[in-house]
Amino acid sequence: MESITISQLTKMCNVSTRMLRYYEQIGLLPSHRTDGYAYRMYDVQAVTRLQQILLLRKLRIPLKQIQRIFDNPDAEIAWEVFMQGMQECTDEITALTTMRRVLKGFVSKLQASVGLSLQSVLFSDETMLDAINALSMTKIQFKEARSMDEVNKAHETLSKLKNVRIIQLPPCTVAACHFIGENPEGTVGDMMGKALLEIKLYERKPDARMFGFNHPNPSKDRPHHGYENWVTIPDDMDVPAPLVKKQMKGGLYAVHTITMPNFHEWVDLREWVENNEKYEADYAPEDTEIMGGCLEEHLNWVYHNHLGWPEELSESQLDLCSPIKLRNS
Repeated sequence: MESITISQLTKMCNVSTRMLRYYEQIGLLPSHRTDGYAYRMYDVQAVTRLQQILLLRKLRIPLKQIQRIFDNPDAEIAWEVFMQGMQECTDEITALTTMRRVLKGFVSKLQASVGLSLQSVLFSDETMLDAINALSMTKIQFKEARSMDEVNKAHETLSKLKNVRIIQLPPCTVAACHFIGENPEGTVGDMMGKALLEIKLYERKPDARMFGFNHPNPSKDRPHHGYENWVTIPDDMDVPAPLVKKQMKGGLYAVHTITMPNFHEWVDLREWVENNEKYEADYAPEDTEIMGGCLEEHLNWVYHNHLGWPEELSESQLDLCSPIKLRNS
């Protein structure tokens, strides 16, 4: 197989371009560039490596442990990681087996005595109580039922995210950079980074912030999606091409922090907004193709990319920002 593009690899393995770029950023997945072609390419070895990563992730092996396995060809490291995974599975199997035994005991008691009260079934057998008390809630991956009534569903959704913040983003001037094509997030980030170094933005504005959003959104009807970055700048600053000067209107946002590459938590944040009693979504209908006004703030980007801050000092994090307003406002 010849080298393939990032778009071809995402379709082949059903992963996102962001996930591939993150795996490359942390040193898990190699890529290369060919003469006369600006985009990242992946050879047979890289495809095999990605398949290995995805297989290990399905086995619940953390990314840091996967990195250890790849960095150390000695089988002892893999043995250690897999033994740890086996122990975690054993703990979970033991907990589930205990649960099944206790539930089976409850069922047998209820079948034997039709008139028996629930309280007597639950609290009369000290052996069962000891078995239940020994269970750890954190060792078991519970699956919540999806057929709950609306009140319970709303409560579940609101309880899922514990760190949602309500913030007001002020209006400000931004330098914007946009790209549609292969790996738009990485390409536009590189373009933005080079331009900001040229104008020495951080000497004039050390508190600059970087935002991004799909433009347009990924779709099966088009070969590529796009991404746009905004970086806050002084109002009187001129920006070089390919940057464009724009005004960010600001507003009220529900904000949730994620670590890369957990973009699936966008769904959780939107559900949180939809089920909130005080706030409701304030999406812009005309901005459907650019995430309805939602933003992603790239935290620590300035430090990692321009001020030499070592990556190991902080995880790669983003703030997911969903526009909101007071209900009935």
